[in-house]
Amino acid sequence: MIDWVKESEEVYYTSKMIPTLSKKEIDFLINESKNNKRKRCRVCMHKNKKDISQEMFIVHLNGCYIRPHMHTDKAESMSVIAGEADAIFFNNNGKVIDKIELGEYSSGKNFYYRINKNIYHMLIIRSEYFAFQENTLGPFFENSVIFPDWAPELYNQSFINRIIKS
Repeated sequence: MIDWVKESEEVYYTSKMIPTLSKKEIDFLINESKNNKRKRCRVCMHKNKKDISQEMFIVHLNGCYIRPHMHTDKAESMSVIAGEADAIFFNNNGKVIDKIELGEYSSGKNFYYRINKNIYHMLIIRSEYFAFQENTLGPFFENSVIFPDWAPELYNQSFINRIIKS
């Protein structure tokens, strides 16, 4: 049994003083992602949203929509554990300015990136699931995440197709 504290159908927090992670826990996140409508799940290794260091292990299933967004107050980094995705970066008007093909280390693709604050970004999941570690600074404030008007709130296949063709 996973001894995490469930905050929502998508978010867990570790209850361990010295958190560890194995394939068993990633498999748990994959299964939990299959059981919620947004096809995603994470475990936060930090104690709460106020912590200065925010470290999460996240799983997104294929078809999970990560709406383009930016963080106005912090940088973030990502390390791939399993699967493949495209990281897409946009200017303020919604034009694609960069795409990075991501995959686990053995794939030969990029398995890490770091971005500064105020950069619109999203993921397009290419494999059955995409597992990754994300690091950023806290505390977390929901109003510091900005969603642009040019990005649909919900999954929109024509929007995704436009991004893929860019």
